[in-house]
Amino acid sequence: MEPIISAAALAAELGGARPPVLIDVRYRMGGPPGHGEYAAGHLAGARYVDLDADLAAPPGAGGRHPLPDVEAFGAAMRRAGVAEDRDVVLYDDWNGWGPARAWWLLRWAGHERVRVLDGGLGAWTAAGLPLSTEEPPPGDGDFVPRPGALPVLDADGAADLARRGVLLDARAGERYRGEVEPIDPVAGHIPGAVSAPTTDNVTADGTFLPAARLAERFAAVGAKEGAEVGVYCGSGVSAAHEILAVAVAGLPVPALYPGSWSEWTAGTGRPVATGPTPG
Repeated sequence: MEPIISAAALAAELGGARPPVLIDVRYRMGGPPGHGEYAAGHLAGARYVDLDADLAAPPGAGGRHPLPDVEAFGAAMRRAGVAEDRDVVLYDDWNGWGPARAWWLLRWAGHERVRVLDGGLGAWTAAGLPLSTEEPPPGDGDFVPRPGALPVLDADGAADLARRGVLLDARAGERYRGEVEPIDPVAGHIPGAVSAPTTDNVTADGTFLPAARLAERFAAVGAKEGAEVGVYCGSGVSAAHEILAVAVAGLPVPALYPGSWSEWTAGTGRPVATGPTPG
């Protein structure tokens, strides 16, 4: 299954006999939960999932968005209507990070039929498609997570991969270079990591670049067929969007370092590189 779906294709599927489960994953870094925006208008039948509450464990030594408790994640997905035999489509109204995080988690937990709405709510409304303010009741899905379907790195694994393979840093270039750090206590990047900002994966309207262009982009930083690739970001959220872009490019799904920079710099004394090169 392709990892993304266009607004037109989704509209057609929603008119079918067995439409996909829709999940609204509105999230803005540092912002309030997105339920209020969801309530003001969403795809008909979609249920809201809170990234901080449902797609991550509480912040701690493992970073700002550690992987969620498996049982709690499964319960949240069942309330959202996720079933073993139903397709799932995720979307937001921002930059796609929230849906990508949910896409990665569901894939990691063993659900194979998961896609992200390309361009999100903006693409949907730009196509003249309707919104609803009616909030459906909690779903009765039967999905049971089976973790381990996608690769995961810990801090030591990320450091090792940066030396022997390709570790992509999905944050903004100025954070990678150590020029600014608005969130975490130390600026810079994991030594050996390569800068590949998530924002370069999409066009001005928020839709993904064509697969061939994405493949060229990743090949230019060493992430190509046959390479061992991992991704990190600030807290494991935008890195999921980078992984989604790699999948759109038709390449094998890279490993995610969930703790990312927020764990790497959490008072451990781990080495830090700065500047425009891996170091």
